[in-house]
Amino acid sequence: MIEVRVPDEQEGTKAVVRAWLKLVGDTVAINDPLVELETDKVTQEVPSPAAGVLSEILLDTDAEALPGALLGRISADAPVTGSPAQAGAQGAAPAAPSGAPGPRPSPGNREGENRLSPSVKRAIAQHGIDPARLTGTGRNGRLTREDVDRAAASPTMVGDREPPTTQSRHFAGGDIPHDRMRLKIAENMVRAVSQAPHVTALFEADFSAVAAYKAALAAKGVKLSYTAFIVKTAAEAMAVAPAINGRWEEDRIAMSPTIDIGVGTALGDKGLVVPVVKDALALSLEQIGAKLDDLTGRARAGKLTGADVSGGSFTISNHGVSGSLLASPIILHAGQAAILGVGKLEKRVVVREIGGQDAILIRPMAYVTLTIDHRVVDGHQTNAWLSRFVEVLENWPTS
Repeated sequence: MIEVRVPDEQEGTKAVVRAWLKLVGDTVAINDPLVELETDKVTQEVPSPAAGVLSEILLDTDAEALPGALLGRISADAPVTGSPAQAGAQGAAPAAPSGAPGPRPSPGNREGENRLSPSVKRAIAQHGIDPARLTGTGRNGRLTREDVDRAAASPTMVGDREPPTTQSRHFAGGDIPHDRMRLKIAENMVRAVSQAPHVTALFEADFSAVAAYKAALAAKGVKLSYTAFIVKTAAEAMAVAPAINGRWEEDRIAMSPTIDIGVGTALGDKGLVVPVVKDALALSLEQIGAKLDDLTGRARAGKLTGADVSGGSFTISNHGVSGSLLASPIILHAGQAAILGVGKLEKRVVVREIGGQDAILIRPMAYVTLTIDHRVVDGHQTNAWLSRFVEVLENWPTS
């Protein structure tokens, strides 16, 4: 028997079994996706360590999966061809032919309801989707969590709640069950504010120089987000206040050897994840942009790995992308001393001195906040960091 275990690289974060992608009796090839694990940060697939037949499932859906825990077993000496019914000794039903969806019981009847896993039921309730309208892609047409998530992301999917119209006077209410990510976010929030004394400083930044440089790059076919500029500027600002990149320990302030910047990425109703741009100071602006595109794309597709969200020494919350002008984010990562908040970029009237005379101008402005763990960083360091951050942004080179 070959054992299938929870990967060790969880950094102490508890995981739960989100869904088994194979059933007992199914034949599997080496590296076939077997089971999905979900933490507060990522969903990851555990591949099959060998070819054979899945003979046991020891941790079922929604079971807690600690690092190294035994998930199941594979019988490597069983035949790997033929139907699962022939290969397994568990009496599993044969799979539907490749490329053709199998029959799916109507989720409206008792049998169909019982076939839905707890995580699928939770997702259906959360998104208000009628399961009878979905086509399952799992074994024998069974609905999977991915089917529900994909339907929730589709603007044309109609649930069993009344669609909103200008004439509708009904509020689409209803309780939303907690999922693993929401519970972990709540736990981290309570821990963060109870352990670290938070203090927030507010500055304002003029993005005129950055906007001009960004437009010049775009004219050359190089498209970068404002977040790439913010990450690069934050890394450079660490030189004037290195403790911002440190963390509190009982006997010292521990300094991170590299500047590894996490970027909060919203996942809609599912919460957020914080993928990390490693060693940001060593990367060029274009490299940071490419890294962000890769990380955010995989975050929204649910394809991040544990390594993608671990090891951050500083975090950026670019909350302005969703319309917020001002916020003071909480330092959620226990190993960090500060978090930068960047508000919505909008044109505002400002006063500037030109040729010795005050002039009223319209400039693209944004509020920026730095929330610090006051055990690690004092006010003068906070203000020095923000001053340098704003200085770099406002004096971005033109070439």
